[in-house]
Amino acid sequence: MEGAGVLSPLDDYPAHQVAEPIRYVGTSDRNFYDRYYFNCFPVGGQLMLAFGLGQYPNLGVTDAFAAVAVAGRHKVVRASRELGDDRMNLAIGPLRLEIIEGMRRLRIVCDPGDDHDISFDLTWTASVGPALEPRQVSRDQYTGRTIVDSVRLGQTGTWAGALRIGDADFEVTPDRWQGFRDRSWGVRPVGESEPKGIRTGRPFGTFYWVYAPMRFDDFSVFVAIEEDRAGNRKREHAVRVDPDGEPVSLGRVEQKLEFVPGGRQVSGAVLRFGGDDRGPVTVRVEPVLPLHIAVGTGYGLDADWKHGSYQGPLTVQSVEMSADDARERGGRYGVVEALSRYYYEGPGGPVTGWGMFEYSIIGPHDPSGFTGMTDGA
Repeated sequence: MEGAGVLSPLDDYPAHQVAEPIRYVGTSDRNFYDRYYFNCFPVGGQLMLAFGLGQYPNLGVTDAFAAVAVAGRHKVVRASRELGDDRMNLAIGPLRLEIIEGMRRLRIVCDPGDDHDISFDLTWTASVGPALEPRQVSRDQYTGRTIVDSVRLGQTGTWAGALRIGDADFEVTPDRWQGFRDRSWGVRPVGESEPKGIRTGRPFGTFYWVYAPMRFDDFSVFVAIEEDRAGNRKREHAVRVDPDGEPVSLGRVEQKLEFVPGGRQVSGAVLRFGGDDRGPVTVRVEPVLPLHIAVGTGYGLDADWKHGSYQGPLTVQSVEMSADDARERGGRYGVVEALSRYYYEGPGGPVTGWGMFEYSIIGPHDPSGFTGMTDGA
């Protein structure tokens, strides 16, 4: 019989989903994760900050990062520790998260440290309610194993607080500082790499991904597109959310991406929606500042630091390089999160907003003209 050692403070809340203590999730899959993500930027494109924190109960690990693109530099603070029994503990070294009011106000903090020159204390306030995306399920093409089975919500909002990068101090006020956040959980590849087995020497296939949350003065729009090599939709999500309303479908979205010659970095895009009962919508995307989120943060490019990989009881590290070096390290495989200006034309007239344009195009994609793993436009 198990004792009280498997229980935690969260077991006193009515949050259970299976007949187990909260410490045990409802699947034995090692890749179960539970993650927060935020970005923060001033209107105008001076800098972009991203923050993430994840728990991996079946790996016994929790980790977090803060990454910033500013003044031609790419800076990262990252921390990892053993998860322990208390999943309400959202502090990892200098990085921590506080839920002030669920789905409305959250706080992120990076304490100063001798090994990094980023620090902040920022509170995010939602501008619209959460938009829940369709469940995402993907199987390995060679084994049939489920490799992704997750759900995610997205929200736009504003920031208040203080941010320091190097010797520069920024007063963060909600009239100028905006940001998107998502919250996702389920199964996706995390932790140390597993043996390839039957996949050894076989092609990866295609991953085509566009994710575009955008905020305008009176509403927000959320877009997610995943396609196979031929351009067939594996996943699609396009909704408009008003401040006091429920998400409204914008119908099918058609995208046209423009690429920097010779590469896969997006230089511009146009999104066209069938629209709701108010009529069709066109959004033009102008990327302003790329953040190469896959470099140094745990999203898969760093062999020594991946989300959920065991780094010891507590490890805190910093990474810094030029933005050009980050772009080179990210190459044509890494996810790019570009701070972008959005030009909306639709019912109610044209408006301009800001947000993130995230993309990753790995492998062949016929509509884009890519035939191999690394060829460029």
